[in-house]
Amino acid sequence: MIKEAIDKLTARNDLSAVEMQQAMQEILSGSTDTADIIAFLSSLSDKGETVEELTAAVSVMIKHIDTVVVDRPHILDTCGTGGDKKGTFNISTVTALVASGAGVCVAKHGNRSVSSKCGSADILEALGVNINMSKETIKRCLEDIGIAFLFAPNLHPAMKHVMPARKQMAKRTMFNIMGPLINPARATNQLIGVYSAQWASVLARVLHNLGTKHVLVVHGRDGLDEATTCDTTFVAEMRNGEFREYEIAPEEFGFKRAQLADLLGGSVEENVRIVLDVLEGKQGPRRDIVLLNAGCAIYAANIARDIQEGIELARASIDSGSALKKLELLKEHSQRTYNA
Repeated sequence: MIKEAIDKLTARNDLSAVEMQQAMQEILSGSTDTADIIAFLSSLSDKGETVEELTAAVSVMIKHIDTVVVDRPHILDTCGTGGDKKGTFNISTVTALVASGAGVCVAKHGNRSVSSKCGSADILEALGVNINMSKETIKRCLEDIGIAFLFAPNLHPAMKHVMPARKQMAKRTMFNIMGPLINPARATNQLIGVYSAQWASVLARVLHNLGTKHVLVVHGRDGLDEATTCDTTFVAEMRNGEFREYEIAPEEFGFKRAQLADLLGGSVEENVRIVLDVLEGKQGPRRDIVLLNAGCAIYAANIARDIQEGIELARASIDSGSALKKLELLKEHSQRTYNA
């Protein structure tokens, strides 16, 4: 099947859902050689992935995930695509902690560095969190303290068949944008930052097809894969089947426009200091961009009626010490061992 799919994609024809599912099943089962995987991903990228193709691909990937079953009605993820190459501090990780401090159950799906000098895994590990939690520990963290980190390599065993091809390819592929779509705790609500505006509406529609209840996909017009305070932000929102696109500006929410230089991260040690500064209440542009993104996340989780109310709840989460307490709880509970 993979050869036929490559031929069809090379001719710039879309795959049907069944054709994509068959191709993905071959790839993830380990029966496709690296050269064919590269040809498949390259031809698909050159043609351009459709909503139907991505929906079909994710539907197969979900079957290969080491799923974490959690007894919580609403679970949020703040995983983004990465890849903006801007070198900002780890905004999505602080956002997750602040949202959790506001009462949101957060299953933070993530990996090591992609676009910044340290990814979610790097920063949380340096902060003292056990990123290699067992599935039972993840489950208990989500149910008992309302936040957990889901380290992607531990929960996506079938991805080992794709890694050699991805390492050889010098271009972005479908897998660069699929990370936020395959949360192992099956997040029902999401805030996703994307490196290119072209993906915002596509991912929102794919997630709707997959049953996500409320998603905000954001892209900063300055190129950030976050809601930005340096420029306007494009938002594609899908809520209970209703889709809309709009722009937000930092001034709408009382924030001064920042400069990218104000948001740079640097080394793991520098990121740790920035995260703690924000959680401890230090004022400035780093806090502002966290408040904006956490406001979007809290709104996406349906805890707030709109982004403005989400920002107010995010501000209270930090200023009350609740967000910092969530980090301390996550550090403590991630080290525990539970029996299934």
